[in-house]
Amino acid sequence: MTQERVKEVTDHFRRVFGSEPQRIVRAPGRVELLGNHTDYNEGFVLPAALDLDVMAAGSLRNDDLVSAYSANFDTLVEFPLSRIEKDLVNTWSNYVRGVLKFLGESGVRLQGVNMAISGNVPVGSGLSSSAAIEMAVGFLMQALVGFEMSGPDLALIGQRAENEFVGVSTGIMDQFVSRLGKKDHALFLDCRTLCYEHVPLETRSIKIVVCDTMKRRGLVDSEYDQRRAQCEEAVRLLSQWIPNVRALRDVSKGDFELYKDRLPEVIRKRAQHVIYENERVLKSREVLNAGDYESFARLLDECHESARDLYEVSCAELDTMVEICRQAPGAMCARLTGAGFGGCTVSLVRDEHVDAFVNAVKTGYAERTGVTPAIYVCTAEDGASIVQ
Repeated sequence: MTQERVKEVTDHFRRVFGSEPQRIVRAPGRVELLGNHTDYNEGFVLPAALDLDVMAAGSLRNDDLVSAYSANFDTLVEFPLSRIEKDLVNTWSNYVRGVLKFLGESGVRLQGVNMAISGNVPVGSGLSSSAAIEMAVGFLMQALVGFEMSGPDLALIGQRAENEFVGVSTGIMDQFVSRLGKKDHALFLDCRTLCYEHVPLETRSIKIVVCDTMKRRGLVDSEYDQRRAQCEEAVRLLSQWIPNVRALRDVSKGDFELYKDRLPEVIRKRAQHVIYENERVLKSREVLNAGDYESFARLLDECHESARDLYEVSCAELDTMVEICRQAPGAMCARLTGAGFGGCTVSLVRDEHVDAFVNAVKTGYAERTGVTPAIYVCTAEDGASIVQ
């Protein structure tokens, strides 16, 4: 599959620019296994990089012009590195523009570039096609220009591009795992310190199956902003009684249980989800290092109930999909993944039952909703890498 996609992006580059690319890189999409809405609370997350990715082929130019072609949108945009402005028409290019802008501001001496970008990460599904584009563009420039930059620093460039240039308020998880994922591992990340470790997640006998409800939602919406504000209010209130609380990650389960009844009901529910979700992420390191996939699956199930009932970011389509997935052959668990309000669920499925699982979910979801879901059978893969 990788070679087919390398050929495809090479053909696009050749057709648009009339030459061969100097480098081709890939950067994966990701799935959030655990760590639902904990990232912007300075907490802990456990994503995995997937075998769905964005490929970018590129060659340096002798001027400061960037000529970027999107195969997905069949559109070419051009702009000078000396004047990077937001594009209100070809909005996909803002992920490219933002990364180049902040690379330049970080002190990197860039050159003009021709690039062709092609991705198979479904847009709007919660698998972070945006971070995959950002890391593909950043890593391509690193491969072409040869500047030194650590994985965490490039991830931070991508996050700045998304937050400050595109205007979407996200945590660091997506870019971090797209850049630093590891095959057959999940990535444990402390979103405050950016300390991370790779945790074993063997995806030969157990597959990561992502089921797209086909209900789209944007991250920039009032519900997402409201949840952030509610978490901040919980911090403000709890810090009156608990010392050194800067974010919800600083509140232990024990302290929360002591003071939760002093919180307004909605604030209590939001805080409880985040605090207990952080505990689930910490527990996941222990069970995965022990190879205990049954316990890991239970943590994912618990996450869904909490996201649904306490954080209230589920919806009818997600709950229906989770119910169908849990009853399908080979399923170990199912939960919503990502911001919620639509998008995807994630399940762990025993490899020998994957085909039966996919058939059962497609049929069951179509019967219940009238919509045929997209289903992706995935493995945990490496982060951004040079493929040619």
